[in-house]
Amino acid sequence: MFTGLIEETGKLKALKNDSVILSAYKILQNLKIGDSVAVNGCCLTVTQINNQDISFQTSPETKKRTRFNLAEMRVGELVNLERPLRADARLDGHLVQGHIDGKAKIINIKKSGSFYEFEFLYPKELKPMLAKKGSVAIDGISLTIANVMSASFTVAVIPKTMEITNLKNKRINDYVHIEVDVLARYVFNMMKGEL
Repeated sequence: MFTGLIEETGKLKALKNDSVILSAYKILQNLKIGDSVAVNGCCLTVTQINNQDISFQTSPETKKRTRFNLAEMRVGELVNLERPLRADARLDGHLVQGHIDGKAKIINIKKSGSFYEFEFLYPKELKPMLAKKGSVAIDGISLTIANVMSASFTVAVIPKTMEITNLKNKRINDYVHIEVDVLARYVFNMMKGEL
């Protein structure tokens, strides 16, 4: 379980058949093989640590739902990193599972004073789980939905979030990972009679 509060950005070093290799610094403290880390919001398991380089395995399901493949990510790209929430820690963001629901496309970025408004085109099957003032994780970042339209939604991003996450490098037409709020997912599935 994560909070969506990014600890640092790492740098993607390599994507291989079933692994992601990145460099990081802050999250290395007490990190060991077998630990979970949210990488752009996706919960991955550490398989190897070599100085500042961390390796993770990716399953076929992970590759299908995420950008972790050579066609969609670039070596050198910044990735958001967060270690799991400790049981004795404060919950400052929202509950993020690290289970990516899909990819959303950035269709607009607008600056308003020191704030930024991002607009994302979302996968249509996620619409029932997106609500104005509800929570969403974008590349693992806990954000509040400002508005939901028929095919897109907007979020307001504060300057500090822009500074410490990979959003500062995102452009229109880039894709990001999206995870809907876990409560919305359960309520939606209960209403459909799938629980």
